[in-house]
Amino acid sequence: MKIFRADYVFPVCADPIKNGVITVNDEGKIISVSNNHDSNDKSVEYVKGIICPGFVNTHCHLELSHLKDKIPPREGLINFIKNIQLVRNADAGVITDAAVKADKEMYDNGIVAVGDICNSNITIPVKAQSKIYYHSFSEVFSFQPARAQEVFDKALALSNEFKPGSGSITPHSPYSVSKELYRLIKQYCETGTNLLSIHNQESDEENKFFRYRLGGFLDLYDHFGIDISHFKSQARNSLQSIIPLLTNKQEVLLVHNTCTNLKDIYFIKRFDTKVHFCFCPGANLYIEDKLPKVELFIDQGFNITLGTDSLASNTKLCILNEMRLLQERFPVLSTERLIQWATVNGARYLGIADEKGTIEEGKTPGLNLITGLDNLRITSATKVRRLI
Repeated sequence: MKIFRADYVFPVCADPIKNGVITVNDEGKIISVSNNHDSNDKSVEYVKGIICPGFVNTHCHLELSHLKDKIPPREGLINFIKNIQLVRNADAGVITDAAVKADKEMYDNGIVAVGDICNSNITIPVKAQSKIYYHSFSEVFSFQPARAQEVFDKALALSNEFKPGSGSITPHSPYSVSKELYRLIKQYCETGTNLLSIHNQESDEENKFFRYRLGGFLDLYDHFGIDISHFKSQARNSLQSIIPLLTNKQEVLLVHNTCTNLKDIYFIKRFDTKVHFCFCPGANLYIEDKLPKVELFIDQGFNITLGTDSLASNTKLCILNEMRLLQERFPVLSTERLIQWATVNGARYLGIADEKGTIEEGKTPGLNLITGLDNLRITSATKVRRLI
């Protein structure tokens, strides 16, 4: 049994508690949360700062961890994709060792659950040994209609390899998945739980391609020898083009949203699709040197989560750092709101809110201590330390 008292406890499910006290058992289960303590009780450990639930990272690529510092920053999405394909292959031992280190980095940075994108089975042993909860997204790629069934079947086989762990099949992005492949995924989603996580509007070039069939993506398809003769301009942005192809039976996470506009957001509201948004500011700055228009998403009724993306496109796997980047550039974002995005919102999307995301009796959310805040604002001096 451990008892912690902090300057503030952020349960997330309730208002912050000044001089909050948390009692947990040896398994990390919350026994009680209150603002009452006996100042003479020597079993109570005082910690300066904020205690909040463990963080949920809803977007990562663990299998790309070996690419840290391998891809030049701020060269744009199209160059990033080309570079990934040039350098992503490596010895299995190198990939695994980097994934193990990345998993430990996330754990040490207070991350308790991860939505992880997978294109191979190489991270299965790492996740089996990890203290972190993983949901593994087996990602499908193919913009060629004739290959839809073949690619879907391979993704289904890969997803089955991750069992009994949590996992699902997901399309990569609007520009890399044909309508035929989207339809196969939609049909599959009718049969049971299958979370979707889609890279969305990371670059202006993506919208330009869908609206006008112009721009840098034409060069990208040519570079990889992909025949896109079947594709016609859609006269609308990429997000508006794929929303009608998505199921309303499953939760859908749209990741990045760097170039999503208000018309896109209103378009989504015309459908009954269960959309969540994920922001990965560290990766957005690394790849495009541009951030989403975050103010457009606030109070629109959507569940907003946070992700780190991979070490190929970020300098660290730290949700607190993502929170800092957002708050520095969007001062309207309070620390309390960002903690909600970083905890319970991610847990809700991943379907684990019964155990993670809030500090409540009976849950095992993990406990993080955030220190170095300046009037409850996140600065370069702010740190996170895992308590449980």
